[in-house]
Amino acid sequence: MLPENAARHACRVLRLHVDDDLVLFDGAGGEYACRISSVERECVAVAVLEWRKLECEAPLAITLVQALQIGEKMDTTVQKAVELGVVRIVPVVSRRSVMRLEGERAKRRVDHWRSIVASACEQCGRNTLPEVATLEVLERWLGRPAAKGVLRLILDPRAVQTLNRLVPPAPGGQVELLIGTEGGLAPEEIKLAELAGFVPIRLGPRVLRTETAGLAALAAIQCLWGDFGEGVEHV
Repeated sequence: MLPENAARHACRVLRLHVDDDLVLFDGAGGEYACRISSVERECVAVAVLEWRKLECEAPLAITLVQALQIGEKMDTTVQKAVELGVVRIVPVVSRRSVMRLEGERAKRRVDHWRSIVASACEQCGRNTLPEVATLEVLERWLGRPAAKGVLRLILDPRAVQTLNRLVPPAPGGQVELLIGTEGGLAPEEIKLAELAGFVPIRLGPRVLRTETAGLAALAAIQCLWGDFGEGVEHV
C-alpha cells in the first residue's frame, strides 16, 4: 500500500489508474519498478515488479552548511540544493540570523525540511535521500573537528581566491560549503570558520544574496568537479 501522501499524489495529481506503471524508491539507493494493482478512493496498492540498481548521485559528497533564512527562502534553498546534488544539509543559527527556532519549533521545522528533501528527490529523480541535520548554533558546529580530507569553503566577496584556482578534491572527495544569512556572517564567525579550515572564496565581483549564493556556488562546484561537466572537455 502506498503511504497516504503518495497515494493522494498518484490519484489526484498524476491521475494514475490500475495497471499503470510507476517507480518507487525508499531513499537508500536504487529504485523499484511497480504497477498499480488496485485503487479505491485514495487507497492505492501496487505490485513490486523488480529492483533496479540505478544511481544518479554526484561523484562529490557536498554538504551545505546554511545559516537560517527568513520566510520561504530556506525552503527554496533546501529544495534546490537537493536538485544540485548535495548529500547533507546542516541548518545553523548564526549571530545575524533573524529567524530563531528552539525546542519543538526547531524539531518541526527540521521535519518540514526533510519532507521537502523527499519531494525534491521525487521531482529530480534522486533515489538516495540527503540528510538534514539537527539545527544547532554555528559556533558550536564549527568547534567540531572536520573529517579527514574534506575541502571546506566559505563565500566572501573580499576574498582573493576563486574556485577554479583551488586544488580539486580527490575523486569521491568531500566538500563543505558554508553560507551566511541575509546579513552575512559576523566577523567573529568568519574568523572561527577560517580557524576551522574554511577557505574564503569569491564568486565574481558582485555580492550575492543568501538565497543566491549557496545555489550559485553549488552549481559552480558541480561544473568544475562534479557531474555537470560529465562527457564535456573543459577548455
